[in-house]
Amino acid sequence: MKISLNELQSVCRKAFLGMGFTAGHADDAAAMVGWMQSYGLDGLKALSDGLECVVDSAASARPDVVYQDADLAVIDGLQKSVLSSGNLALELAFAKARIRGLAVIKIRRCRQRQLIMGYLARLASRGMNVTAFWRHSQMPITEQVVGFRAGSAVPSIRVYELSEIPEDDVPNDGITIVMANHVDLLPTVRSEDEYRLLARHDESDLLAARHEALEHGLTVEPEVWQQLKGFAASTLVEASAQSRSGAGPAE
Repeated sequence: MKISLNELQSVCRKAFLGMGFTAGHADDAAAMVGWMQSYGLDGLKALSDGLECVVDSAASARPDVVYQDADLAVIDGLQKSVLSSGNLALELAFAKARIRGLAVIKIRRCRQRQLIMGYLARLASRGMNVTAFWRHSQMPITEQVVGFRAGSAVPSIRVYELSEIPEDDVPNDGITIVMANHVDLLPTVRSEDEYRLLARHDESDLLAARHEALEHGLTVEPEVWQQLKGFAASTLVEASAQSRSGAGPAE
């Protein structure tokens, strides 16, 4: 089925409110999902695949700051979805980068990392160069690198395969974000391990997908749409005798 971007964001916002998100977090989460879907990056699939985690994360505690100094922050994501509080961690990094020129934030133990791209786009549009990268644990191990130029909400995306398994045993459940207001960060920040390029999405590809989505609508699976509308329905207040009595025109 086809829907508009505005319709998607409206229903997503209500659904997040129905799950227990605060109004501000619901706005941000809806924008993150809508951004991914409008650029052809399957935001709704990422949301649906981890829906149980999102619901569990809605009313969770805020992420813990494990360590921070003027240039770096390490955040414990508490195994929750980035939709619930990733915005807070990124705003901390943005504030540091504005002051220092460059900042690094590491969010450990976080889920649904793909969805964080929508919020990175917001920070890039505010004049910040942003690069984020994270690894996936499936075999072969892959690493995704996403880079935004300052002033642009459209990234370049690369997915690489690690040719050898790293010797360290650090879980692949975190994300590293580098922000700079004076350095053009390209999506090539990788470790010294040998890589093979598996996939790429350039800015021109993503812009074409966005144009197609805005002109012809977004494709949504009916089952996922009904799930969201089910959560959204829980935000509606049941009518009472008092509310009905006040619903007529004023005299």
